[in-house]
Amino acid sequence: MIATLLRIVLRRLLAAVPILVLVSMMLFGILRLLPVDPAAMSVPPNATREEIETVRRDMGLDRPIPEQYVRWALTLLRGDFGTSIHYRKPVGPLLAETLPATIELALAALVVAGFLGIGGGLGLFHVRGTWKAAVGDLGSTALMSIPSFLWAIILILIFAVAFRAMPVAGRLDMAFARPPGTGFLLLDAILAGRLDLLASAAKHLVLPAFALGLSFSPPIMRVLRSGLHDVYAEDYIRQARLRGLDEGRILIGHAARNAMLPTATLLGVQFGFLFGGTLLVEVLFSFPGMGGLMVEAVRNTDLPVIQAIGLTYCLVVLAVNAVTDIVCLLLDPRLRAN
Repeated sequence: MIATLLRIVLRRLLAAVPILVLVSMMLFGILRLLPVDPAAMSVPPNATREEIETVRRDMGLDRPIPEQYVRWALTLLRGDFGTSIHYRKPVGPLLAETLPATIELALAALVVAGFLGIGGGLGLFHVRGTWKAAVGDLGSTALMSIPSFLWAIILILIFAVAFRAMPVAGRLDMAFARPPGTGFLLLDAILAGRLDLLASAAKHLVLPAFALGLSFSPPIMRVLRSGLHDVYAEDYIRQARLRGLDEGRILIGHAARNAMLPTATLLGVQFGFLFGGTLLVEVLFSFPGMGGLMVEAVRNTDLPVIQAIGLTYCLVVLAVNAVTDIVCLLLDPRLRAN
């Protein structure tokens, strides 16, 4: 099995190379079509034309676009994402500061979506054929019809404005300083043994995670319910009934486990959408992640930051897809023969 997993990982790594090259070419080419002059934006407003031309030559903007792309790609291979036009600092530290926050938010939202989706899917299947199933379908449709940014506004109005029960800005209370470490506040708080810090970080994570998770849970419910319908047509379910097992034990102990493969695949896909969909939610909650950084980059036409964030999103999605494949192999031994 280990050899199969290694083969899957190697195949994913090899497939990721042309995808990354294609995405980087698209990003670089599309951004170069914008009517902006990065050289002029990199100098003070009172700079002379000669100074702007000097900066343009230093940045390689006087060269053909294919040559500019090759030069940029070579700097990427050295781990250099360039210098932010707006922040006047290297892009790499900006990504290192904001990426853990967005990953932590996306993972928390995935937990919420998975908990609601799996629980809702089991519940919908359990009440199949009754009036409760129609109510459940209506509820899942209503959840799916409300986008995550609208859920964010609703949650802010209820829990922050009306009841003043939850914070809606930042990752920590103002009384706390962010501890050094990995950048993942929950993990850093656990490693530091700071329960007060952990509680503050978790409290700030609840509302944005639910805003994202609520809108992504209905597809999980429906895929799990569909998978359970297929599994219940198998012979071993009838044999379990003949052995006298109750329906709850059959559902949880036998059917749910075998219906989880498409659900696990969907969870992996959902994480990619969650990771890319944090932008508006981060802005609404003033959450200091990559979403806010992207908004500022777009607002200021900060091309190096936009390019770096685009490639980072691509890398994260490719990594999640590889992990999803491995999880599916562990859940379904039949796939290891392929």
